[in-house]
Amino acid sequence: MDTFRLSPDALAAGYRLEAHERIGSTNARALELAANGESGPLWVVTDDQFSGRGRRGRQWHGPKGNLAASLLITPRTDLGTAATLGFAASIALSDALGRLAPEMGLSLGLDGMDANGAGRTRLELKWPNDVLLSGAKIAGILLESASLRGGAPAVVIGIGVNVVAAPEDVGYPATSLRAVGFQGSAADVLAVLADAWLDAHRIWSGGDGLPQVRRRWLERAAGLDAPVAVRTGGGIVRGRLETIDDDCRLIVRHDDGTVTKVAAGDVHFGAVATERQAGQHGGEN
Repeated sequence: MDTFRLSPDALAAGYRLEAHERIGSTNARALELAANGESGPLWVVTDDQFSGRGRRGRQWHGPKGNLAASLLITPRTDLGTAATLGFAASIALSDALGRLAPEMGLSLGLDGMDANGAGRTRLELKWPNDVLLSGAKIAGILLESASLRGGAPAVVIGIGVNVVAAPEDVGYPATSLRAVGFQGSAADVLAVLADAWLDAHRIWSGGDGLPQVRRRWLERAAGLDAPVAVRTGGGIVRGRLETIDDDCRLIVRHDDGTVTKVAAGDVHFGAVATERQAGQHGGEN
């Protein structure tokens, strides 16, 4: 196992570390600790997770050497506001990856100009919880909530980074830090990520800084003003990805000018998004 560590700044801010040589799920461990009274802030980490958890109950597998990290915190806010911590974590994660491999944060050239003529960086954020590198997933985030003894809410922010390899047979493009020349370890990624989190959490500021978080997220958003298909519990929402609202819900504008606000779902771009199927607005209006 890599020697995981937190920086002096993270330690001074009260963050602690529980590192595992091998574990089924860092999120499951953090939730277990919360149920037993642990309030954090605590990072639970490993570079060998064999039964990881993904969104909507999916399993998440990764080869040894990738980073699985779960941050247990107890924000002094309601769970609705706490759910927006995922967007702060996305900013921290993209900041960390850009610091580790600066070439990943470089702007694309003329071929990467968007409809407004502005360049895009290679690192982009895909709503609600993925980090993409040139369109391929390199990292993801999963938020889960728990209650401490006495009923106080706790949040676990699970973060997975493809450090040495991308998972195979996942049905979407994926890449890794090693594939773009990064020779460091999962421990190196955590050290930078933990510091980037301090900055993002400071901006979020109990939810008061959410407008700034939203603005920074939109500056890195993948697929803005492009065709999108969002698979929700109620069907498929198709249209153009317009923005995220003040509550960080996805705003999809349809051809008839109406909009749908999506609070949860799986986002698809490209050919899947442009297939037209009648009556598939769905979602939350």
